[in-house]
Amino acid sequence: MHQEKWYEHQLRVRYQETDQMGVVYHANYLTWMEIGRTELIRGMGYPYRLIESKGLLLPLVEADMKFKQPARYDDLVAIYTRVSGYSSVRLEFAYEIRRQNSPISPAGDLLVTGTTKHVWVNPSWKPVRIEKEEPALWRLLTDESSS
Repeated sequence: MHQEKWYEHQLRVRYQETDQMGVVYHANYLTWMEIGRTELIRGMGYPYRLIESKGLLLPLVEADMKFKQPARYDDLVAIYTRVSGYSSVRLEFAYEIRRQNSPISPAGDLLVTGTTKHVWVNPSWKPVRIEKEEPALWRLLTDESSS
């Protein structure tokens, strides 16, 4: 993995997340990415519920995924998430999803890489500048990205 700070969240693949071929259905990786970014933000000390209580929303505007290997039922996987870019109106995340406990790769077999891009909006879906609307959150994001 890269040198930047990654947040890790582990989960076990559930049966309902797999398809008839016995592999994780591709759309589930988007859900896992959402889990990763929610846990990253929680780990920064600013739970997503608090963000929404301040009247801020962070809708997804772009997603990209590259599939390297499939995850299968009962695999232990880790979602690695980091802030990969930001401005006063946008926030970008990078992800690596890896199978854990791999005898081949101590860091875990790389399954999927991806990115998501989001914009800060108010409840009326008008773009907002996060450094003006919530300076404490802005400081956390800029500190996180520079560490």
